[in-house]
Amino acid sequence: MPSQDGLVIKPLDTRSRAAWNDFVTTTPAATFCHRAEWADVLHGVFGFENHYLYAEQDGSIVGVLPLAMVRSRLFGNTLCSTPYCVYGGAVGVERAAIDALEREAARLATELPIDYLELRSTERTQPDWPSNDLYFTFRKALSADDDVNMKAIPRKQRAMVRKGIEAGLDFAFDDGLERFYHAFATSVRNLGTPVFPRRYFAALREVFGKDCSVATVTHDGGVVSSVLSFYFRDTILPYYAGGMPQARALKAFDFMYWKLMCSAVAAGYRVFDYGRSKAGSGNYSFKKNWGFEPTPLPYQYRLVRIDDLPQRNPNNPKLKLLIETWKRLPLPVANALGPLVSRSLG
Repeated sequence: MPSQDGLVIKPLDTRSRAAWNDFVTTTPAATFCHRAEWADVLHGVFGFENHYLYAEQDGSIVGVLPLAMVRSRLFGNTLCSTPYCVYGGAVGVERAAIDALEREAARLATELPIDYLELRSTERTQPDWPSNDLYFTFRKALSADDDVNMKAIPRKQRAMVRKGIEAGLDFAFDDGLERFYHAFATSVRNLGTPVFPRRYFAALREVFGKDCSVATVTHDGGVVSSVLSFYFRDTILPYYAGGMPQARALKAFDFMYWKLMCSAVAAGYRVFDYGRSKAGSGNYSFKKNWGFEPTPLPYQYRLVRIDDLPQRNPNNPKLKLLIETWKRLPLPVANALGPLVSRSLG
């Protein structure tokens, strides 16, 4: 039934996909994480049950809310917007559309076998819902001039970039995933994190096509670091990155992100989105050292069958034990077990 303002909430289907993506592309508050193709990736790779909702008014989409259900013994079952994405939450041309979508999500959460609803919003829309201050995002406008962008990097970090340039590193875009997955799997094991299945990254490249790239840094022919990036409107998002143990000494990450930035500028992109990091983490400090200012991500929750927010902080004893155990696994074992565990992390 339409609301008093004529809003109707509907589920995404094949007929509405094009209109959904048109809305996402033209709505400033929408992000790459709102694209409809994520539903294909999440269901196809992980088997997640999707509940993508849109608000329609007078025959046009005026708001969207991508949702998928994640089952996890560690963090509880979640209806999330959006799993494996740094952004999410309802976006709309007016507040009424956002409110209507969030009300429907809250109602849906009571019908599904979940413990809580999680909206990875960029703005707080429900003051009465619990939120957290765990994550921050880092975005910065780019100049069309590489020299201007280099000078915008704080002096100490700029020196790290120059050391990477002087180390004889090579940067190239890859057609395949072999070099990326090797660097990424090694890196996340060393951090104590289960690796995603290779087919997840293959799906991202296939589904998003030219809007998804892989670039790899080598030294004397050997892989040192690699990054998978997304492109959306005028923005590049280096999203998944990994490196070998020698990457730090060679300043390979500094070099890699600088070369990626230069390539994006040459292609006409004007915003560099470093993505989210946990407050106080090494990645948080690294991004600040590049001159990026942190912006809080006020993820919002609707608790359904639990009384307290899930503790995803590494200080959580259960999570801390998992991290320390994972760091000690042989790489082949971690790569074999990782895909079985990572699907429940969301």
